[in-house]
Amino acid sequence: MHYLVSVVDDTAGLATDEEMAAIDVFNDRLKTEGHWVFAGGLAAPSTATVIDNRGGQAIFTDGPYVETKEYLAGFWVIEAEDLDVALKLAADGSKHCNRKVELRPFLGVDLESLPGQGSDQ
Repeated sequence: MHYLVSVVDDTAGLATDEEMAAIDVFNDRLKTEGHWVFAGGLAAPSTATVIDNRGGQAIFTDGPYVETKEYLAGFWVIEAEDLDVALKLAADGSKHCNRKVELRPFLGVDLESLPGQGSDQ
């Protein structure tokens, strides 16, 4: 099963050199143990553009969709055999990146079947 581990941050600062080194160690572990699917960090919320094309013409708005104290700073997509394993991995991810994380399962998506995807990436 695949899970999204969202990194939640309340500062606009980037990870420190020590945090980045710890994240690299965690990423290597995910790859070695076969849990790695994909991961990435995100730029500050102030760089976001909200697009609403529900009315037939796209409307572009600068800034984040929601004004909040916390925001999505990065993420991992992991593969785990069950929720208990995913929770342990998410707890380790939180420790390594020194931030809160949120764990959510994907619904009805087999990421292995997508072209160019899978744990071998």
